[in-house]
Amino acid sequence: QVQLVESGGGLVQPGGSLRLSCAASGTMFSTADMGWWRQAPGKQREVVALLTSGGKLNYADSVKGRFTIFKDNAKNLVDLQMNSLKPEDTAVYYCNIVDYGLGVHVYWGQGIQVTVSS
Repeated sequence: QVQLVESGGGLVQPGGSLRLSCAASGTMFSTADMGWWRQAPGKQREVVALLTSGGKLNYADSVKGRFTIFKDNAKNLVDLQMNSLKPEDTAVYYCNIVDYGLGVHVYWGQGIQVTVSS
C-alpha cells in the first residue's frame, strides 16, 4: 500500500523559512509527476509546485522565486523549500504524486499545517 507522509510544517514568522518533506513508502516511483498543493481556509486546493516526470518545473505565480521543489529518487522523497514566507502562505500543504508506472495512480498525503504569523 502506497503512503505519502508529510513533515516539516509548523508556525513561522513572516520572512522566515520552512522545508516540507514528503516520504513515499510502498513503491518506488520510476515515472511520476510530483508536486505540492495547498488549501487555505475557505479556498480551493491549488497547486504550489510541480516537478513533472519529464523534469519540467512549474510554480504558482504567488510563490515563484521563494519556493523550490526538490526530488530525491534514491530516497523516494520530494521536498519543498519555502523562503520569505508571507501570511498568505498559511494553509494546509499536501504532497501529491501521479504515478504513470502501471496505468495512472494518484496519491495524496494527509496534509500538514503551515502557519505564517507574527
